[in-house]
Amino acid sequence: MPGGYAAARLRLLQEESRSGPPRRSALADLTDEWLAALLTAGARAAGIGAGVSLVAVGGYGRGELSPRSDLDVLLLHDGTADRGALAALADQVWYPVWDLGLALDHSVRTPGEARRTAGEDLKVQLGLLDARHIAGDAALTAGLRTAVLADWRAQAPRRLPELRELCQERAERHGELQFLLEPDLKEARGGLRDATALRAIAASWLADAPREGLADARRRLLDARDALHLATGRATDRLALQEQDQVAAALGLLDADTLLRQVYESARTIGYASEVTWREVERVLRARSAPRPRLRGLLGGRGGRAAGAGVDAGERSPLAEGVVEQDGEVVLARTARPERDPVLPLRAAAAAAQAGLPLSLHAVRRLAAAARPLPVPWPPEAREQLVTLLGAGESTVAVWEALEAEGLITQLLPDWERVRCRPQRNPVHRWTVDRHLVETAVRASALSRRVGRPDLLLVAALLHDIGKGWPGDHSVAGETIVRDVAARIGFERADVTVLARLVRHHLLLVETATRRDLDDPATVRSVADAVGGPVTLELLHALTEADALATGPAAWSAWRGSLVADLVKRVAAVLAGEPAADQTAPQETTAEQERLAIEAWRTGGPVLALHARAEAPPDQAAADADAGDRPEPEPIGVELLIAVPDQSGALATAAGVLALHRLTVRAADLRTVELPPELDVADGTNGENATDGGGGPAVDGSGRGGDVLLLSWRVAAEYGSLPQAARLRNDLMRALDGSLDIVSRLAEREAAYRKYPRRRGVHAPPPRVTVAPGSSQLATVIEVRAQDAPGLLHRIGRGLEDAGVTVRSAHVSTLGANAVDAFYITDASGAPLQPMRAAEVAQEVQRALG
Repeated sequence: MPGGYAAARLRLLQEESRSGPPRRSALADLTDEWLAALLTAGARAAGIGAGVSLVAVGGYGRGELSPRSDLDVLLLHDGTADRGALAALADQVWYPVWDLGLALDHSVRTPGEARRTAGEDLKVQLGLLDARHIAGDAALTAGLRTAVLADWRAQAPRRLPELRELCQERAERHGELQFLLEPDLKEARGGLRDATALRAIAASWLADAPREGLADARRRLLDARDALHLATGRATDRLALQEQDQVAAALGLLDADTLLRQVYESARTIGYASEVTWREVERVLRARSAPRPRLRGLLGGRGGRAAGAGVDAGERSPLAEGVVEQDGEVVLARTARPERDPVLPLRAAAAAAQAGLPLSLHAVRRLAAAARPLPVPWPPEAREQLVTLLGAGESTVAVWEALEAEGLITQLLPDWERVRCRPQRNPVHRWTVDRHLVETAVRASALSRRVGRPDLLLVAALLHDIGKGWPGDHSVAGETIVRDVAARIGFERADVTVLARLVRHHLLLVETATRRDLDDPATVRSVADAVGGPVTLELLHALTEADALATGPAAWSAWRGSLVADLVKRVAAVLAGEPAADQTAPQETTAEQERLAIEAWRTGGPVLALHARAEAPPDQAAADADAGDRPEPEPIGVELLIAVPDQSGALATAAGVLALHRLTVRAADLRTVELPPELDVADGTNGENATDGGGGPAVDGSGRGGDVLLLSWRVAAEYGSLPQAARLRNDLMRALDGSLDIVSRLAEREAAYRKYPRRRGVHAPPPRVTVAPGSSQLATVIEVRAQDAPGLLHRIGRGLEDAGVTVRSAHVSTLGANAVDAFYITDASGAPLQPMRAAEVAQEVQRALG
């Protein structure tokens, strides 16, 4: 009875004592029993006595029913039954399933029709490979299974390339499961679909996947999907952020990070097995299409089978001591003795990466099983081979993954275990911690010609985030870890100190360049003191760029690169002995900025200029030299310059107008331009004239010039086209004279935005406003970290204005969804604030941000 099945199904899904494979198997058995009864009753009612069977296919055929899985069922018949009777029988089976609200993928076919459909549709053929008899004529089902498997094996040379193309297209659409914060457990690369594809390859008898760990990986992904179905009540395979804690709890895991790490490890196992298996499929198909081998090869003479490889050996080309290339892979030489050669794993890996070839599965497993631990400290050759491996560029990644799949990386670097498969929940990051470290080394290899010690650069790149596996500041923890690791690797004491300093300060340059005033002597001097010397500065500059490029597209741009390069130039001068005062000359005003400042002072109102352009590296010669190292020029929307006579609230007002025009502020800088006293803003003769007819302020008779606030913005349209400069200027004038209520307009838009559930945004941590002590001798630095949102800079500016302080300069930086802004403020006399007063201002800004 349908009701009996529904109740039994519900009881089964609610049993906390039974989960995982036992529950999936029990659910399949229960469903088999129910459908078998439906078939029997339906056949009796339709008057069909024989020649029909009910067949489970796909995941149901494998006995892997998750709580919300589709039922994939085939009603198979021998063609003798009346069509009307068959239709009546199908209705007797399908309608009870639909009545319970279960998803059903169904078909009615003869064995011949099923085989023809499979030949035309690869997905149908894959489902039939897992065909399992439920009820009815067992011989009919068995005959279909035998025929389908025979067809698959006969057609495998044609169908397997089609299957691989299907897998690649799916990976491009859904990404790599092992790196996604909200992964699709089924469709993403390394997911359940790929595990099913490996079963299909094995059924073809052309190749077989590495079995170690594969079943457990598949089981863990299925368990996660089961928990996800129960948590959401939906047939979903996407592990969304809001469900991860509940899924982790259902699986008995500590937290969502533990869940993601387990999912990533499973995906990595399946992904690596897929890569190895598809490589073997290609090799076999290539061998089948090649001319027939010579007789002596078939008889086992020279050029016969490679030891343990199970394939016909091709020509062997030596790559390094104990390492050769054979048939497009790197294998161990016949004379290699990994049990006596502890450097062999690194030597083989370095040779493979330098040659751009994969390490054979057999070679990696032999190395993992027999390799001896390296002595401590490492011999020089081992250290050199590690550096060679890291310096190979893109080909390093695949080789590193092969070593990691067999546990060799953690044998060489035990501290790697804490960062392996560790998720990074900052959306700016596109990789897990361990993959980010390898990617940083890849990026650093392209910059190695810029430094005198590329070995230190590459090792620092590999280890710069190693502290993320420990509590506290990862830079501080990483410094301690790297001192130990570098000493074990065999670096001299001075090199160990440099590596530790690089890891400790790997964020120093980009954070200082984008958040601090480089014209302040304290800024440059503090960086010089932290870096310590020109060699470390050179390495840190390259590491900063490599780290940012490996993080993701939002972490690096030519604009950030130019700021970092400017900082490095200033710090290098200080380290070379030049006085810090020489580095603090006022920033040179361009001709356009001076023109805007004069016009603003003359008219007494805002003047602005818009420049739409694409961003390009500031040093074209360096860009040409390192063409492969830098990103393509990126569109940045517009560069917006605003000049306005210095007055209270100008920053907040301008930011509010930009928000109203849906302009996203990517970067901003604020400074005061002092017009020289000898300049007559009216006719250029002297400082005696009053204003022009526009009513603007004058330079007074004392011969003093005037202060004009210059705001340099880097903005982009939130959507649509950029606003016209005239409209921006008009609204800015109205906002400054009070006729345009910025606060009310922004509040209205925010209220309208929040009406729609889909637009309510993600849950973000609250903003944090702090005082950065010691960052400047000339001003107090207030740093704001918050979720980027329309009007954010306006609210910050209003908070500073309400606090009654003067903004000397502002440095705005946006990384993905995160804004990190620094404001240099003074009191009315132009002096830095006292500590207690600075804390009060920070609280005022915190309140303004809500």
